[in-house]
Amino acid sequence: MNFDFNSVNDTFYRPEQIAKIKAATVAITGAGGLGSNCAMILVRAGFVKFRLVDFDVVSASNLNRQFYRPDQIGKVKVEMLKDNLLAINPNLELTIFNERVTPENINAILGDADVVVEAFDTPEAKAMISQKMFADPRPFVCVSGIAGYNNSDRIRTRELRGNNWIVGDGESGVDKNPPLAPSVLIAAAKEADVVLSVILDR
Repeated sequence: MNFDFNSVNDTFYRPEQIAKIKAATVAITGAGGLGSNCAMILVRAGFVKFRLVDFDVVSASNLNRQFYRPDQIGKVKVEMLKDNLLAINPNLELTIFNERVTPENINAILGDADVVVEAFDTPEAKAMISQKMFADPRPFVCVSGIAGYNNSDRIRTRELRGNNWIVGDGESGVDKNPPLAPSVLIAAAKEADVVLSVILDR
């Protein structure tokens, strides 16, 4: 089947919007529940340029909320995410980093990205990239408090200052509540919506 996914969104956006989306590079730091699903949503929204980073492998416990399959268990996350995204649109431009993000390598990983998505699991990693991005003029969206279930309206998007947004309720952590697909995917979609908004409105 000869099918060009790049033409799918042509009827949903104006030509100038399509040009903005296709020109933008999105850096997604973390390829777990938030990052893998945010990337998937952005690909479906028409984005084609990504910088993806994670140091982990796919595990069975990931499959309840992450954009992976059982046959990918034990394999490198960013490599499997690349395969899964290319299955949607084979014309993507993907740069992947199979490594842990540190203060020493973060500049090289983010590169020339136009917008940065935080999708880490640990408070330490979240704090590290937030400190970096709060001093960076590029749009940045992060997450805090999306564990558990019920009352999904608690997961909100708030603008912190300037070009910084935070998604979540700011409270529910995985130490007391399990990370489950509904809340994780809602947060991933909200992060993707911030990315789409800042690119279209700039």
